[in-house]
Amino acid sequence: GLCLLILRLFIGVHVFLVSCALPDSVLRRFIVRVMCSVLGLFVRQSDPRLRDVNVRVYIANHVTQFDHNVINLLTSCNTPALNGAPGFICWSRGFMELGVTGSRAELVDSLKVYSSHRGNPPLLLFPEEAATNGRAGLLRFSSWPFSILDVVQPVALQVQRPLITVSVADSSWITELLWTFFVPFTVYQVRWMPSVPRRAEELSEDFALRVQELLAMELGVVSTRLTAADKTEHMKRLRHTSLLPFAPGSQPLPARPRMPSSLTGVASEDTRIMSMAQRVKEVLPHVPLEVIRVDLAQTNCVDTTIANLLEGRVPFLPESKEAGTDLPAPSTSQAAAASGIQGSVAVPSSKPATKQFAKSPVQRHLSLQERKRALYDYARR
Repeated sequence: GLCLLILRLFIGVHVFLVSCALPDSVLRRFIVRVMCSVLGLFVRQSDPRLRDVNVRVYIANHVTQFDHNVINLLTSCNTPALNGAPGFICWSRGFMELGVTGSRAELVDSLKVYSSHRGNPPLLLFPEEAATNGRAGLLRFSSWPFSILDVVQPVALQVQRPLITVSVADSSWITELLWTFFVPFTVYQVRWMPSVPRRAEELSEDFALRVQELLAMELGVVSTRLTAADKTEHMKRLRHTSLLPFAPGSQPLPARPRMPSSLTGVASEDTRIMSMAQRVKEVLPHVPLEVIRVDLAQTNCVDTTIANLLEGRVPFLPESKEAGTDLPAPSTSQAAAASGIQGSVAVPSSKPATKQFAKSPVQRHLSLQERKRALYDYARR
């Protein structure tokens, strides 16, 4: 893999220079496609006769950071740059710079003007606005690409690669490019679908949903309602909680140094438990630290311990009277929920947060914990 990577880096520079030097034509696409096969990028297309030469907008699912480059090897098309500052990097990656930095309405107006000129190549748009692995489902399509013209052509894209996964969330395009050069080959399968016109008086949202369903059926995946913003928020939560496991719900353990002494290993284990207990203590400050440590020694997972403490599986006494008043034990809220008396109560029984901004950081932290606890109790009821 390292030998392929080093060799393909030099070949990739030649591919870039050739693609920049030759004008856009069938000959250029053929030469670059053959050179890309040396880089391990193999592009296949099925039913090329279905590609409508009169369609000005192509709609494709988003799998990798180089989908637009791959489809550009088959037909002439342009993809506008939506994210990232314009410049040499944006141009070298094959994006089209429109010079629009405002709202999406301005972007749609610019693309309408671009599509009105018949001499310009068609647009290739990715309504998912974020890459996925292409194996589970499609993100919810944005409606703005379907407000440009009334006829679009869907393009189903599937990518296969041995040993290494094709698309990794939160990975940069440089990392993906290096892995592409590292593995033996990557196969892109492009399937052209019949063009889809807009129905009479059909909204852009309904048009986008209909095309999304067609693409999902062609790919054999689920058409979800998750958006690119949901994916971004999910990645923020993973980074915030340091949870990037291979199995859901598991807790990554920090690497422990190799030391011959068994006593040192026991001390390292206690340090790790204490570190995890401090994290639980930040979320539940009213729980005694010793109770947290005992439960962590059994569960070995921060999330499981927090759930056990919130759901009353581990009995404990709050450390202070104020904490016991403001943050009642989980068994109290569970008993109230089980009795059904609190079913119609909209406001939890915890003390309301202060209306004035506290001067002390400790008081502000307690106020935040009060609101958290109130939301927990209300959701449980």
